[in-house]
Amino acid sequence: MAFVFYCFLQVLVFGDIHAAQPFCLPGCTCSEESFGRSLQCMSMSLGKIPGNFPEELKQVKIENSPLFELPRGVFTNMSTLEYLWLNFNNVTVIHLGALEDLPELRELRLEGNKLRSVPWTAFRATPLLQVLDLKHNRIDALPELALHFLANLTYLDISSNRLTVVSKGVFLNWPVYQKRQQHGCGAVILSSMVLALHNNPWVCDCRLRGLAQFVKSIGPPFILVNSYLICQSPVSKAGQSLRETKLGVCMKPNISTPSANVTIQVGKNGTLQCLAQASPLPTIAWKYPLSTWREFDVLTSSTTEDSILSQLVIPTAHLIDSGNYTCMAFNSIGRSSLVISLYIQTAQAMPGLHSVAISSESSAYVDLRVVKQMVRGILLEWLTVTNLLEEQWFTLYITSDEALQKKVVHIGPGINTYAVDGLLPATKYQACLSLRSQPPAQGQCVVFVTGKDDGGLEGRERLLHVTVVLCAVLLALPVGAYVWAAQGPYNCSEWCFCCCFLRRKTLRCPQAAPQCKDSSFKDLPAASEDGEGHRVMEGNEEIEREDNS
Repeated sequence: MAFVFYCFLQVLVFGDIHAAQPFCLPGCTCSEESFGRSLQCMSMSLGKIPGNFPEELKQVKIENSPLFELPRGVFTNMSTLEYLWLNFNNVTVIHLGALEDLPELRELRLEGNKLRSVPWTAFRATPLLQVLDLKHNRIDALPELALHFLANLTYLDISSNRLTVVSKGVFLNWPVYQKRQQHGCGAVILSSMVLALHNNPWVCDCRLRGLAQFVKSIGPPFILVNSYLICQSPVSKAGQSLRETKLGVCMKPNISTPSANVTIQVGKNGTLQCLAQASPLPTIAWKYPLSTWREFDVLTSSTTEDSILSQLVIPTAHLIDSGNYTCMAFNSIGRSSLVISLYIQTAQAMPGLHSVAISSESSAYVDLRVVKQMVRGILLEWLTVTNLLEEQWFTLYITSDEALQKKVVHIGPGINTYAVDGLLPATKYQACLSLRSQPPAQGQCVVFVTGKDDGGLEGRERLLHVTVVLCAVLLALPVGAYVWAAQGPYNCSEWCFCCCFLRRKTLRCPQAAPQCKDSSFKDLPAASEDGEGHRVMEGNEEIEREDNS
């Protein structure tokens, strides 16, 4: 009987001890530290902050986990938490209300995460915060009032991020710094203020002038960890210390040009030049007539530290290129613009000249393109300009490797699109547009080849994607079509080689594209009947097609 009573007492004692042990998350470690109760979850597969935290925690450490975000209300019932360490996770997003239940928080460490920005106004909910560690993230900007709500912050580490430019106003608005300035040099300040800014890709231009002055002026009790901030750009200042770099005053762009009136002969190449001086260095863009149809190359080079030269290259000038070309330069300070007037001399002033896209009979400019994909076809669109006053009819010729007959479509005035449907897979097509009965000239044709139909749209799109990347072509059609414009002296094989390996800023094929060895249009029949709508001829048979548009 005594033995049974002894066993009963042992069970009671064990139960009391077990009940007295505080709850801890599975896989984590809980301990009692000098400052209070601590929870550590290291190298665990935590995708989010657990919702069942033990009560009355003073410190939480969650590190080396796939933790992605800190949502609103994630720290509910954790009002006693003072130290939150979330280092070396995958935290990318902090929601605005994520910290609203942490009024006692004094230390927040987020080293080694993937933060691109921080909701700085969220720190209104943490007025006692003293330490904020954000090093080794991807933060690329600090707003002017970023530190405004961190009234008691004395340690800020934003080193090893992606900061390029920071205003000195960010730190002048730091409440602790303002208090020091108000008390004066003779005042006793109990704590130091530590700031870490090193290992950022600083762009040392006029925008960092204020920060450079701030870095040179601060002293104890203000401590700058590694005060030698190194410039990464511009090239002329790369590797220099910000403290030793001379930075000028910022100014908006001032634009000039060697000539505000430029004349180019038809068929010749020309260049418009625009020189912009500004600090920081400006970005230059061009605006001109028919920019969606005539996309010209722009060459940009820096002439001095604060000057940039932009050249708009116009190859094989046409009459339609005449007009006003606006050079626009802008930076963070302001913007300016300059208009250059371009005049194109007519072909009559140049005997014997044969322009690529201008017919010798009527000086008609034709630009034919594939602009849209459909289920089994494409949509052609063209721009035509003539020097004739009356309304013009155009003739569209369509042929393919497989078809024995050519399709001839008469296009009425005011129409500039035509849908080509019923395309076959793995087939080469050619479409040409000419004025009235004239045979198509160079530059008035477009060649497109449909891809192999493997029965699945997904497979075709994959093939198209590869084609677009390698050859920088115009369209990806549902049947796997890729397109190029036949406008120049290349033959097919030469053009493909050039297209696939030429590296251009805008990833498009050369202005001069293939003049393929195809005799399909050498002796096209004349077709100039007038009438309303589209008239289609297949072989020797004509079909009248009314245009309902």
